[in-house]
Amino acid sequence: MTFVSRRTLLKSAAVLGAYGAGLAVMPRLSQALAATDPIEIEALTGDVPLDGKQVTRGVMRYALGGQTSTDPSPPILRARRGEPFRARLINRLDEPTTIHWHGIRLPNDQDGVPFVTQPYVYTGDRFDYGFSPPDAGTFWYHPHCNTLTQMGRGLAGVLVVEDDRDPVFDGEVALNLRDFRLGGDSQFIEQFKPRDAAKTGTFGTLRTANWQVEPRYDVPAGGLVRVRILAADVTRIYNLKLAGAEAQIIAIDGHPVSERMPLDMAVVSPGQRLDLAVRVADSEGVEMVLEDVRPSTAKVVARFRAIGSSLKRNLGDLGPLSENAGVDADLSNATQIPLLLSATAESAARDSICGTLGYSFWAINKVPYPGDTPDPTAPIAELKLGQTYLLNVENVTPHAHPIHLHGMNFKAISSNKREVQPLVSDTYLVLPDEKVQLALVADNPGDWVFHCHIIEHQKTGMTGYFRVT
Repeated sequence: MTFVSRRTLLKSAAVLGAYGAGLAVMPRLSQALAATDPIEIEALTGDVPLDGKQVTRGVMRYALGGQTSTDPSPPILRARRGEPFRARLINRLDEPTTIHWHGIRLPNDQDGVPFVTQPYVYTGDRFDYGFSPPDAGTFWYHPHCNTLTQMGRGLAGVLVVEDDRDPVFDGEVALNLRDFRLGGDSQFIEQFKPRDAAKTGTFGTLRTANWQVEPRYDVPAGGLVRVRILAADVTRIYNLKLAGAEAQIIAIDGHPVSERMPLDMAVVSPGQRLDLAVRVADSEGVEMVLEDVRPSTAKVVARFRAIGSSLKRNLGDLGPLSENAGVDADLSNATQIPLLLSATAESAARDSICGTLGYSFWAINKVPYPGDTPDPTAPIAELKLGQTYLLNVENVTPHAHPIHLHGMNFKAISSNKREVQPLVSDTYLVLPDEKVQLALVADNPGDWVFHCHIIEHQKTGMTGYFRVT
């Protein structure tokens, strides 16, 4: 694969986005988002070669309307901070769907949750989304209807929000990490096992980055490359290490870190994002390897190969990322909200047009969410607009839960298990037996879903919502 520098692309005409299986070195948007017509995003079903053996039938994917590409992986959408972003979902699946814009602080009716913020989108129908993203960084988009099946079969893409104040890198690679559950014949097998859903979740059998097995990307020798990592998997928690290159963590969940950290090992759970600044090796042909070391035998996630003459860059050359809004919490006047994450043996989820697993294994405050129905449970709590809250999350289970909040951000304050950094985020991995305090300013009116992003846990009860008025 040839390398195209971002500096070169910045001189070319701006485009909406690009498909993410290759080297994702993109220009910034200019006229695209100012256009009258929204971006058309089609949700499709088709046959895709995933494991290198034969095509897998029934893969679900996103594609940009009116564009053709042999790459079936989801397009990388790009927007600009503070500028209007408009997208039209066209549903060509054989079932209803929606799009949730994960990590974006947006109007409630654009959040993409059936029965909570919008109606589901039937086959052949369309739905227009529109918002101006207030934060720059790495975010993503995925369905919130029949979530385990649709995400498990491929519906998940990266959304990059850019800011002109960000430093210019010599290259950029976006990695969408996910498993697929395939049998020996390359076809989908059952998405979950009930006994696993009641534990850590059901793992996939084929591990991919951008729907490829151990993909390799060419990057400029001696250059500074931004690697945007998304854990779009429905179950897997990654422990990532990079061999052969120096790297720093520059952003977590879309937000710049207060102090850049050398990458030793980074834990990235479902729903989370990690931005790295990688200083590429100087010698052409040298490979750098990103590995997941969580299993007993490390697994290669992706490879990077240095090409060309060394640019002789230094990580110290890299200026700061543009700042996002923080969480300006008034802790002295905060209202505390207890949030108990536990197992449950109560009644099974109700039938839903957006899918149910038929079980109820998990709960928040001992209440399992009944499923995507017109008659959900009452909100976990009703919050007053502008007031500060401390979410006292206690995990009394032996399993980790990446807890995600829609529409707003929080900041970790304390934990009984580890030292926490005051990072702004939308997803926090709550460890077994951990008690953590998350500070939240209720700054966005509406009903906002709060759930575990291990999708089997979400769909079997570990879901609720806050109402901000």
